[in-house]
Amino acid sequence: MTPRAFLFLAIFWAASSDAAESPADRTPFGFRPEDGTKQLQREAAYESLLDAKNLELWMRQMTTRPHHAGSPKAKENAEFIAGLFRSWGYETELEIYHVLIPRPKTRELQLLRPYPVTLPLTEQIIGSDAVAEALRAEALPPYNAYSGDGEVVGPLVYANRGLSDDYEVLERFGIDVKGKIVITRYGGSWRGIKPKVAHEKGAIGCIIFNDPGDDGYTQGSAYPDGAFKHDTAVQRGSVLDMPVRAGDPLTPFRGATQDAQRLPRDQADTIMKIPVLPISSVDAEKLLRALDGPVVPDHWKGALPLTYRFGGSGKTVARLKLEFNWGLVPAHNIIARLKGSEYPDEWVLRGNHHDAWVIGARDPMSGLVPLLEQARAFGMLREKTGWYPKRTLLFCVWDAEEPALLGSTEWCEHHAAELREKAVAYVNTDGTSRGFLGVAGSHALETLAAQAAHEVVDPQTGASVSDRLRASWLVNGTEERKKLAKERRDLYLGALGSGSDYTPFLQHLGIASFDVRFTGEAQGGEYHTCFDTFDHFTRFLDPGFDYCLALAKVCGRLTLRLADAEVLPFDFRGASQTYSRYLGEVTKLADDLRKSTEQANQLLEEGLPKLAADPTLPFVPPKPKEPVPFFNFALLQNAAEDLKAAAESYHQALRSVLDGKQAPAKADLLALNRALFHSERALLSEKGLPRRPWFRHQIYAPGFYTGYGVKTLPGVREAIEERKWEEADQEIRHAADALKRYAAEIRKAASLLKKTGKP
Repeated sequence: MTPRAFLFLAIFWAASSDAAESPADRTPFGFRPEDGTKQLQREAAYESLLDAKNLELWMRQMTTRPHHAGSPKAKENAEFIAGLFRSWGYETELEIYHVLIPRPKTRELQLLRPYPVTLPLTEQIIGSDAVAEALRAEALPPYNAYSGDGEVVGPLVYANRGLSDDYEVLERFGIDVKGKIVITRYGGSWRGIKPKVAHEKGAIGCIIFNDPGDDGYTQGSAYPDGAFKHDTAVQRGSVLDMPVRAGDPLTPFRGATQDAQRLPRDQADTIMKIPVLPISSVDAEKLLRALDGPVVPDHWKGALPLTYRFGGSGKTVARLKLEFNWGLVPAHNIIARLKGSEYPDEWVLRGNHHDAWVIGARDPMSGLVPLLEQARAFGMLREKTGWYPKRTLLFCVWDAEEPALLGSTEWCEHHAAELREKAVAYVNTDGTSRGFLGVAGSHALETLAAQAAHEVVDPQTGASVSDRLRASWLVNGTEERKKLAKERRDLYLGALGSGSDYTPFLQHLGIASFDVRFTGEAQGGEYHTCFDTFDHFTRFLDPGFDYCLALAKVCGRLTLRLADAEVLPFDFRGASQTYSRYLGEVTKLADDLRKSTEQANQLLEEGLPKLAADPTLPFVPPKPKEPVPFFNFALLQNAAEDLKAAAESYHQALRSVLDGKQAPAKADLLALNRALFHSERALLSEKGLPRRPWFRHQIYAPGFYTGYGVKTLPGVREAIEERKWEEADQEIRHAADALKRYAAEIRKAASLLKKTGKP
């Protein structure tokens, strides 16, 4: 699901010298030295079993036809995947949920004035692609899932990226979108934000297009000559209001089983209220050429060969009609289990989805086939060496991720009580390609990721994937990145927003999570189009499946260490440092907003914005803004200091145990590890975030107006950004309480370590 522009924050390097163990010390975190040596040998044996030919074979087999959720090929793929797991010795079942997924019935878009044009709304299928005939026979036309039904007629307005700041620009030019249809470019935020904001501003319809300046012919040759969008290509995608809640809109907080109680569709608060349609750049050009009015600011201009204007005068009128078939669709999840030899009730989960908008070679199959190869190699490791994981492994392959993270969310909601008790961590992948390692996740697992990244060799250079990424930052990074990269070799994690199946695990249930991929060197425009095919992937993105295999190596090490560590590899020092950095960011946000508000109001008071404006153009000065108060961040600052002390106390206690000769008793280890993997739950609030109770994590959430993009300390940050001062004070208290609970869990783990460390 996740587009390249919002993958996550890639990987950063820790600015503190003690955030992780030195890469020269190869002992995996959470292992005694002698056990660590055995673990490294096991990981080397695992890597020796990996074979890129399997990845190519499986991707080819699963991408011969469109396999959107509910399609015959999606069911066929699910049964094929389940058969593979069974052949490798896993206890495997298909869990089916019945989810609401609309299918397009009517798609009409016309320009009525100043001259009539009916847009074809077709996407060219490349005849040379091996799946061309299957695409013609089975592919759904481009659409935005969970758009509203309706026929609307109104003046057309160009709104750039369709974000709140863009509407402020329109207002300054005296343009009101109420009762009008807006046309926006993809990019700048997740696509569902664009119709959400348009509706809030009073628009009656929303059209979204990919400008060629973003991922079309200005970036490189168009497919099939190159990797980028041709001018009829269209990005599909969901516009369900997922920043409010992921999953089936009819079954909030409960699994969408066949007999589940469902809301009437008109009561589903996450379904978009206005019609929304994605179109190609060639269709968008016909609409944009007809717009009149002032020329837009430079940063609103794209790469189409025309003058970008605002429109909105009423001289350009469009008609948009959309109808959908609304029905329940079976979503086939595959759950494959390898029971743990010592701690069967501690679960390590590894997941990705199998559905796609069309063919989906990159999204999701490039992330799924490494998962399958990882599972196969684990099975071979068991057969050849007798190894069994200490903890139970669950390989999860989700259906219906693309429409709204449906398969994973419904499974998590259905099994919530058991997952809260047993789930240790979740390791997610989605699409991948040639380039640099990217990992985001729970910061208590930062040291685990840093060490694993030092162990995996980059396929192109022979350096570690960690060192190669560091080199790119030192040579091509921003000044901030260069500074951080110079301070140490060890990396730390980016923060998770949304856009893939980790969301219900981390942000709803409080299960520590990773999202892992490679990206950055093989760029293209195939995202959610009909040319995300096997031919495209193997020509332009990862021709030899080298980086798909590297992904299996990274995720294999993460999974093995989580499964086999005597003491789970949670290191809270990195989390403490990162959360303190987030606190510094929101403090600065408040100070900067206060200063910018004072300056803007002063300019208005002196009448300078109007004086500086072009008198020949419309100009409506903005209204003065309410002054920004000073907030009491002391509660958060004290809680952050308390967390820092607890994290250091735990680390010292852990070192004394791992460096000692005395093996902890099993009962003590059970209690200790339970405290460790339950620590992430302490960061949840049962009431959830304001206006979206499904999102409970107080540190990480997708932004209410960014969608995929993460907001850290989200309650505090967004209250300040949205100028809700009383709410900001409340959210400071909620975040401080979460950090206190987290510190208490860490101290509990430290006390258990001190007990186990006694001879």
